[in-house]
This record gives sequence, structure tokens and C-alpha cells, in this order.
Amino acid sequence: MLRIKRVPTVVSNYQKEEAGGEAARSSVGGCGRNCLKNCCIREAKLPLYAFKRLDKVNGKEDLSLHQCGKPPVAFLDSLVLGEWENRMQRGLFRYDVTACETKVIPGEYGFIAQLNEGRHLKKRPTEFRVDKVLQPFEENKFNFTKVGQEEVLFQFEASEDGEVQFFPNAPIDVDNSPSLVAINVSPIEYGHVLLIPWIFECLPQRIDHESFLLALHMAAEAGNPYFRLGYNSLGAFATINHLHFQAYYLAMPFPIEKAPTKKLANLNGGVKTSKLLNYPVNGLVFEGGDSPEDLANIVSDACICLQNNNIPFNVLIADCGRQVFLLPQCYAEKQALGEVDADLLDTQVNPAVWEISGHMVLKRKKDYDEASEANAWRLLAEVSLSEERFEEVNAIIFEAIASGVKDINAQHLEEVAALNSNAHSAPAKTACSQECVVLQ
Repeated sequence: MLRIKRVPTVVSNYQKEEAGGEAARSSVGGCGRNCLKNCCIREAKLPLYAFKRLDKVNGKEDLSLHQCGKPPVAFLDSLVLGEWENRMQRGLFRYDVTACETKVIPGEYGFIAQLNEGRHLKKRPTEFRVDKVLQPFEENKFNFTKVGQEEVLFQFEASEDGEVQFFPNAPIDVDNSPSLVAINVSPIEYGHVLLIPWIFECLPQRIDHESFLLALHMAAEAGNPYFRLGYNSLGAFATINHLHFQAYYLAMPFPIEKAPTKKLANLNGGVKTSKLLNYPVNGLVFEGGDSPEDLANIVSDACICLQNNNIPFNVLIADCGRQVFLLPQCYAEKQALGEVDADLLDTQVNPAVWEISGHMVLKRKKDYDEASEANAWRLLAEVSLSEERFEEVNAIIFEAIASGVKDINAQHLEEVAALNSNAHSAPAKTACSQECVVLQ
């Protein structure tokens, strides 16, 4: 059995208690920690933000009516920041992320380095498999129903009457399983939150059309180009097998957003797909679309394809939900097979969506002081699928979304046709040829 030792990310203050038994019970009833489970939730109330599905023109949601970053400041943007600041003042975070040193690494790409020693935590290891992108939800392991209600900022739901509404003290409709926005108590940046779709359905970490559309709506509703959402699949450094997206503010472009691209195809609904060029990680870029639903359907089809073929991946949602980066990766596979150099492993950097996008969260002063474009590139190059493997995966993705292709780059069409035979002749590669387990 192949094992990887790595340091965990603690996203909730109640995650610490999983290794040490139940929290002490309180005389006020429930489990004593004001959680989201049945013992505490029935009489609870939380703010509710009801978002408006964008105005429709000829049956399509008109994105031209929703400009990214235009005044006035979007209410959701203010709500996230205000509630997040409130939790900071209440001392709910494990460290002050605003005190972390940050610098732009000199070079063409402008990789961003942050020294975040607060995320370097000791904890009893728990087993987590990295060779299975799809794994069943396990209620006995930590999940977001176990977080404290004080860590939840608000409920995030579609408005019933088509207008944006905010209710500062709304009941929690447990039976209809609301989507929640909660803090990450080990933040990477200012405003770091978690979007947890339909929390009480206890969905595993697995993208589908509706959950991805919800994430796009959150990006669009925030209306701030510096607010991005990210997703890590299992096997690509998701640490909790309960469906969630992450998001935070970074007031500068991610290097991946500045990378050149090569157009591959126009898809139905006005969605364009391209390939990243001159970037250390091979990936696809999806952008545009006549509506968030068009973009969500295309990207989620691609993600579902990767999930079903057991290919780990990361997703970055940028430009207020108009641009999505899809990044298959293999770093955990290489770790398990002993193919990553020891000095890279010693950094204990787990390259998930933020690192791949160019925000390098470093846990040792030595690595921060020695940060360079060459070092960042070397780490991310280990994450990337080889050019040959990426084209094989690309072929599988395009086959999955082929019904939506309007026109496609002629050269790329030939490449897909040539590679499709390989995709049919052999099953997709899994993360490891043996059982792989990561010790978090």
C-alpha cells in the first residue's frame, strides 16, 4: 500500500475535535457546540441572501446586464466581507492572515508568494485515499454539518420572486437543505470562505450541473474581479469529502489569468474553449456563454467526464463567473509513486487550485526567502500532466461534450480524432496502479 504523509488543512474549529471524541455537552441542550446537526439546528436562524437569476432575453439569461466590478458595489460582496470581518473580530480564525507576508516574485509571470506558517499544524493523521476521485460520503468523518453555527456567514439561495432579497434572521429550512457560506478558519487570504451546496444532503466532493451553476452565480453576484472561486477534487488535494467550493479575495491578477491561450472550439451557448500556453500546468479555459447555465453545463460536463474516468482535477472560476480554468493534475500520483524530489516534498506545499493558479502558499520561511520564478515553475511542472497524457484526457473531454461543438480548430479536430482511438482502446489511467492512501 502506497502512503503519502502530509499536513492537514483544518477548515473548522470543530474539526480538531474529531480525533479526540465528542465535545463536552452543555447544560443549554444539544451537543454543546451549537452545530448544524439535528441536535442543535431546529430552532436556529441565519442570514439569508436570495440571489436573482439574471434577466432573460429570448429565454437566455443576459450576462451583459451584469457587469463585473461596476459600481455600485454588489451587496453580496459587502455581505461576505462584513460577515467575515465580524468573525475575525470574534477571534474565530486560527491566525491573522492579514499579518502574513506576501510578495510578487520577480519574473515574467508574477507568481505570488505568501508565508503562511499558521497552516503548518500538527494533528493525528487520518487516512484519505488519493487514488479514487469519487468516494462515498462518510458521516462518521468530519463534514460540514459538524461546524459551529458561528462559523456560518449566511444562507445562499435563488430568490423565489426573481429579485435579490436579504433576510438578516431567517429560519433554516433543514428539509429543503439550504446552501451555506462559511468561513475557512485557516484562511489563505482575506475573505476566505467556503460555499457548501445543499449542506444537509451530505453530497460527496463531486461536481454536477446544479452545484457548478450555484458557484457561477456566487461569482457573478459578488461582482468583484478579485473574488475567485476554486474547487479541488479528491486526489487533487481536497481535504474533506463533502461537496464544497472555496473562495477568497486577492487584489491582483493570478498568473494563470495572464497566460496566453490557443482557441480550440466554439461550443453551443456561445462558450469558447482554449488551451493554456506557456504555463507550467496544462489546462483548458472555458469562457463566455449566453448565460451562466450554458457555461455551467459545458464545464460540469467536462468535470463529470474527469470524475467518471478517475482523473483528479482543479477548477478556478474567475472574471465574475465568466471564465473557468479546468486543470487535470497528477501530483498526488507522483508522490505515491516516489517520483517527486525530496526537496519539493520537504516544502509540504500541496499544489491545489490556488497554488496552480500562481498563488504559492509557503509554510517555511526558508522557502519564502528563496522564492523564485524558477522554483515556482519547477513545483507546478510536477503537477501537470505530460503533453501526451493531457491530449489523451483532452480527447476524452471533447468526446463527452461533442454534442455541443459548433466549430472546432481544424488541427485540434485531427488531434482529437487520432487520440480517440487510444481513449477507446484502454481504460483511463487511475492515480496509482496500487492502492494509494494519503495520511493527512
